[in-house]
Amino acid sequence: MSDKILWIDDEIDLLKPHIVFLEKKGYHVTPVNNVNEALELIDSEKFDLTLIDENMPGISGLEAIPMIKEKDSSLKIVMVTKSEEEHIMEEAIGSQISDYILKPVNPNQILLSLKKNLQEDNLVEQKTILQYQQEFRNLSMELSYLRTYQDWAEYYKKIVNWELKFDKVTDNEFADLLQSQKEEANIQFAKFIENNYEDWLNGSEKPMMSHTLFKDKVKPEMEKEKVLLLMIDNLRYDQWKVIEPLFTKHYNKVSEDYYYSILPTATQYARNSFFAGLLPSEIEKRFPDKWFNDNEEGNKNEFERDFLEDQMKRVGLSSKSMKYLKVLNADFERKIYDDFNQHKNNDLLVIVYNFIDILSHAKTDNHIVDQLIRDDKTFRSLTMNWFENSSILKIIKLAAESGFKLVITTDHGTVYVKKPSRVVGDRETSTNIRYKTGKSLTYDDGDVWAVTNPEKLFLPKGNLSSKYIFAKNNIFLAYPKNYNHFVNYYKETYQHGGISLEECIIPISVLEPK
Repeated sequence: MSDKILWIDDEIDLLKPHIVFLEKKGYHVTPVNNVNEALELIDSEKFDLTLIDENMPGISGLEAIPMIKEKDSSLKIVMVTKSEEEHIMEEAIGSQISDYILKPVNPNQILLSLKKNLQEDNLVEQKTILQYQQEFRNLSMELSYLRTYQDWAEYYKKIVNWELKFDKVTDNEFADLLQSQKEEANIQFAKFIENNYEDWLNGSEKPMMSHTLFKDKVKPEMEKEKVLLLMIDNLRYDQWKVIEPLFTKHYNKVSEDYYYSILPTATQYARNSFFAGLLPSEIEKRFPDKWFNDNEEGNKNEFERDFLEDQMKRVGLSSKSMKYLKVLNADFERKIYDDFNQHKNNDLLVIVYNFIDILSHAKTDNHIVDQLIRDDKTFRSLTMNWFENSSILKIIKLAAESGFKLVITTDHGTVYVKKPSRVVGDRETSTNIRYKTGKSLTYDDGDVWAVTNPEKLFLPKGNLSSKYIFAKNNIFLAYPKNYNHFVNYYKETYQHGGISLEECIIPISVLEPK
């Protein structure tokens, strides 16, 4: 079925050669020479796009745009104009035109606009699939040659880039194939972590990690100018790439990097490590009254401000002009916006933003959210929708106007879990379903990385015989008791604490005000 074009121009008879050209290209063109007749046709027929002359006697093209939109809000409008005056362009764009063409027009110019506005999705989809078919073999082969943490980060970024491209593709077959490649990559990535993680913690050749990030990335920026540090809990690299354009409306990106979360990739460990600049067992030793092990009662992220103040002192920074704010709900988010003038003179303004973590947990506990988030694509989409309408962007705008450099990062990512693995433990065993710590654990060796000497990984021990196990790939850990109920409850939810590309390799970006 050919696309139906409505062409409105008071000199339409002179455009007959152009109309014939478009019809030979498969378009069905209805020509009219005035707006009133066009509006009557829109009432009775469905058109895909209208071409409209900007300067016509009677009702002009600009005046007609809102009338057309009122009749059919989905109808795409391409304005033809001989004027390049800025105010005319602004008025036309503000009236939601899809495109404009400058006179004198030629047939190919019109054809290009039609293809862009009517066939862009199909053209993009076809090209994406073709490119992925060509790249599929390269991605598979490259997986065998990944040796360093830099290799793995670059490979993961390639996977994410393809995921974002496939968000615009309706052919799920190829998106599913990409997911299979990512699962295979995660299997190999877990082996890489097992073989290298301990060396990173004890050697010099290591990536930026949770406990080194503040000193490596935030401190150098603070030494130059005041900084807004925005930590978005649970932010994955793919989610950052989706929401990034919202932040670059007010900021220019100076640098984009990645870092590796420590294990477990869980808030209690990773975020405390970030703010303390220490590994978990070092925090426990330095702050015995402020570190709570998994089996102990207490708010396990209650002392982040204290940890940060201590780290700032150790690295030679004053914490007197530091403000720490944790956003747990929309009301407090709005309060920060309303009170921003009270914070704009701080050298360091820290905002911990818990929305994505709340959203991922809501998928587990809330049936409606579970239906909204069906996979990584819908998770990205909902994340984008939230940020578009959040007060945090208003805060970012004020921060830019106040001269804050912006550092955006996270504490860990999250993974979509699919496969259960049985674990048996005693009453003291931790409850997290991507990692467990306890003294009596029985598990499937192939599904987890078991660490029998936690002190080598700078992890606290609940008792002398405690060990840790970390789930690999998209596995989640389930107890035999009420096994089927447990599996149905947690299967296809977002969890963190284990080993996967999504949880471990996470974004850190530095931006400066425009």
